[in-house]
Amino acid sequence: MARVQVTVDPELEEALAELGGGVPRSRAIRDLALRGAAELRAEHERRAEALATLDRIATGEDDGFDFAVSAALHDGRR
Repeated sequence: MARVQVTVDPELEEALAELGGGVPRSRAIRDLALRGAAELRAEHERRAEALATLDRIATGEDDGFDFAVSAALHDGRR
């Protein structure tokens, strides 16, 4: 397996400290990397879902959004 060199800067040091002790530093860094990757995947999925929803609204496929009601609500705030 390939190895990577990681500089433990203040932000990474803080993240490692939040994990607590008890595990080797290399394992903690691996765990953080895997959790970060999972969060990035989830963020990408949420963004893709949000864009798909906006596309359905814009094309009229989603009839749950009424632009007239939205405009009336917006005008009522002024």
